[in-house]
Order: sequence, then structure tokens, then C-alpha cells
Amino acid sequence: MEKLGTPVTARVGSRVEPHSGFTTLPANAHRVLRNTYALLSLTLVFAASMAALSSTLELPSPGIIVTLAGYFGLLFAVHKLKNSGWALPTVFALTGFMGYTLGPLLSRTLNLPGGGTTIAMALAATGAIFLALSAWALTTRRDFSWMGGMLFAGMVVAILASLAAVFFELPALALAVSAVVALLSAGLILFETSAIVNGGETNYVMATVGLFVSLFNLFTSLLHLFGLGSSE
Repeated sequence: MEKLGTPVTARVGSRVEPHSGFTTLPANAHRVLRNTYALLSLTLVFAASMAALSSTLELPSPGIIVTLAGYFGLLFAVHKLKNSGWALPTVFALTGFMGYTLGPLLSRTLNLPGGGTTIAMALAATGAIFLALSAWALTTRRDFSWMGGMLFAGMVVAILASLAAVFFELPALALAVSAVVALLSAGLILFETSAIVNGGETNYVMATVGLFVSLFNLFTSLLHLFGLGSSE
């Protein structure tokens, strides 16, 4: 197994000039990007399978405490094991767990009028946004590292706001949080892809996890937003 490298760090330096596309990438960045997309594809399929299984079996939601503990615990494990042979099994454990937690949400959405269409719309929108932002980062090779601090700070605020919306049962706040998380997730896809392209991220395991989490959050946020419209 090839050496994986170091986690995401903010780059400081001169402005990166636009380049003509994917084929102009340095060899190391090309390798990290190829490995990231390959692993991302596998984890998306695995998570989708777990979500479908969870929804079909009508498994109960694990609850917010178990969900947060499982997510952050496995995320910490991935970070600690990113350079070892246990990195890939831990990545699949994390993405599989996230897929399982998605199952109950899919079940509830399917029970809404037009639920299947809502899921399809959220999935299509997520894919379109990911492809568009990835193509932009790959073809321009602009340095979006300046977005990192704002995006991560925004996510922390959004998580706290979402917890408040759950505990105090504030549907309007939950809707606003979903919209904000969708925007932040789109920004993180751009930031994370830019980090790979410009050499700020050399660990394809961490790059995969970053993109997977952003896609997951983008999809679930759009599902909430589209689901609200279908339930009216």
C-alpha cells in the first residue's frame, strides 16, 4: 500500500494561475486525485447499499446521540489510522455507518407524497453540483484554501444550530440550517478538490472522507429542502 501522506492544511503563498485541465496536473496530484475518486466511488456504492438495506428493513434511527458519537468516533479513528493498513477498513466503517443512519430518513421521505421523486431530485442535484464544482476546480486549478476557515467555522455554527432545532423543535430553524449546510457543503467540495489539485492534500484517504462527508451533507440537506416542498 502506498504511503498516504498528511491531512488537509491551509495553503499560504502566491496565487495559483488557471491551468487548462486535468492532464496538466503534477504526477503526485494526479495520483492522489485518481485514488480519491476510485475510493470515493466505492464508498458511495457501499453507503448507498447500507442505506437501502436500512430503509428496506425499516431499521430504527439510532438517535442523535449515537449518530454523533459514531460519526465523530469513526472520523477520529480514520484520522489516527490514515497511514496504516487499517485506514481503508475504517473508512468503510465510517461511510457504512453514515449510510445506515440515512436509511430512516429515506423511509420517512418515501412516505411523503411524491417521496420517490424527492429523493431522485436530491440525488440528481447533488450529482450535478459535485460534477460542476469538481470540473471548475480541475480546469481552473484556482487556490480556494482561503475559504477553509470560513467554511469550517460555518459548519460548527450550523451543527450547533441544528442541535438547537432538534432539542427545541424549531422547524423554521431546521429549514434554515439545511439551506446553510447545503451552501457550505458545496463550498467544501470546491475547497477539498482544490486542495488535492494544488498539492495541499496528499492523503487520498482523508481526501475521500472529506468529499464523502460533504456529499452526504449536501444530499441530506437538499432532501430536507425538497421534502418540505413535497409535503405541502
